[in-house]
Amino acid sequence: MTAPEKPSAGQEIWFLTGSQGLYGDDVLKQVAHQSRQIAERLDSADPIPLRIVWKPVLTDAEAIRRLCQEATASDDCVGVIVWMHTFSPAKMWIAGLSALDRPVLHLHTQYNLSLPWSSIDMHFMNLNQAAHGDREFAHIEARLGIDRKIVAGHATDPRVVGRIAAWSRAAAGRHAARTLRLARFGDNMRDVAVTEGDKVEAQMRFGFSVNTYGVNDLVAVVDAVEDKDVTELAAEYVESYNVVPSLRPDGIRHDSLRYAARQELGLRTFLTEGGFTAFTTNFEDLGGLRQLPGLAVQRLMADGYGFGGEGDWKTSALLRVMKVMGQGQPGGSTFMEDYTYHLGPGTPRILGAHMLEVCPSVAAERPRCEIHPLSIGGREDPVRLVFDAAPGPALVVGLADLGDRFRLTANEVDVVALSQPLPHLPVARAVWKPRPSLAESAESWLLAGAPHHTVLSSAVDAETLTDFAAMTGVELLTIDENTTAGQLAKEIRWNAAYHRLAQAL
Repeated sequence: MTAPEKPSAGQEIWFLTGSQGLYGDDVLKQVAHQSRQIAERLDSADPIPLRIVWKPVLTDAEAIRRLCQEATASDDCVGVIVWMHTFSPAKMWIAGLSALDRPVLHLHTQYNLSLPWSSIDMHFMNLNQAAHGDREFAHIEARLGIDRKIVAGHATDPRVVGRIAAWSRAAAGRHAARTLRLARFGDNMRDVAVTEGDKVEAQMRFGFSVNTYGVNDLVAVVDAVEDKDVTELAAEYVESYNVVPSLRPDGIRHDSLRYAARQELGLRTFLTEGGFTAFTTNFEDLGGLRQLPGLAVQRLMADGYGFGGEGDWKTSALLRVMKVMGQGQPGGSTFMEDYTYHLGPGTPRILGAHMLEVCPSVAAERPRCEIHPLSIGGREDPVRLVFDAAPGPALVVGLADLGDRFRLTANEVDVVALSQPLPHLPVARAVWKPRPSLAESAESWLLAGAPHHTVLSSAVDAETLTDFAAMTGVELLTIDENTTAGQLAKEIRWNAAYHRLAQAL
């Protein structure tokens, strides 16, 4: 099987250190030695998912400009960490920062953790000037309007490492968005508003390349899959999941399992050959497909592909980006939909699911592989994985096109175990308590005009999503334990004014 290339493979964060020639070669050698040590310390930190690559100390405008241009042109560099070890006159950075098209993290740190009070002399003071060197640099960042994340503290501080890690994951997500190719099999569900959107603007803002293919283009690839490959994959299903007897090799519905395997193999071939890392399907537009893809979609999501049902390309792309940002983290990310509410007794909760397509990366247990009728679509009964989502904190995130801008809306939630079994609901599902409460969260979500299709993620935290929104210049509304619908309404009005003023004339 071929999954998307691991998002962190070959990707780097470049570590840039600023100084100047005023202090002499001996000081600059110490600056280089110490900055390299900090870069290596961060590179070896387990929470940071990407390589941190040290670059030689920058002391003049031409060297800065060249390195910033190299970073922008590099296929490997997805962001830069910048630190002024000594005082680095910031006019030297204007040309370089103006040419830089990579996310910036301004690390406000110093080499020593504690001051050696009894031995401090002017040599030490000249060598360790980040306290005011970074202020000079921050001024020019602000003057140039550079979007950046600022992290202050020593490189050994777990808080510092954690914040750099979150930003690094967001930088990997931004890179994934800029290289994302998405295949839509058919159009979106008829008469639905929120799954529509401006694909040109999405490519300008995020980098998504979204194009539609006839469903029968996929059918031709599915039909061409060799029987021996289908047999091998069907056997893998039996080993990997709790497959119901009717779908097993001696069962009366085994042919349906084989067709699900044929769909998966065909989809993988189509996506791999086209360089796609995300896709959509639509139950209203299935062409010659015998089943609405269920099991195949679930397994592709588990391997890192983005997916959106009913032609929802925005949620599909968002899922792919969040898969990248959550790689290596505990938990998972999945296509999701708020389906119905439990309003009482007890704490109100949301039951989330979809017709078939929930990713097993969020499963609490080994999934069951089952087959059941689907009342829409007019095709054969589809095969799917059925499971409950694992309890724990998570984010529910939606991406909407408001016409003049895109908006991300995120709700912090707590996924909980089912209070009662669901023996007649044959789909994968999650139950969660939204923060601060179901009523406040629902009112806030509706005020935001956020979509009904979402990404549920227990692998991506709010800080990483916030960093991604800043890197892409996209509005983010966060609903958390402190949110009230009244306050969010004010934030929405303020944001509208800001984003309209920020648009180019």
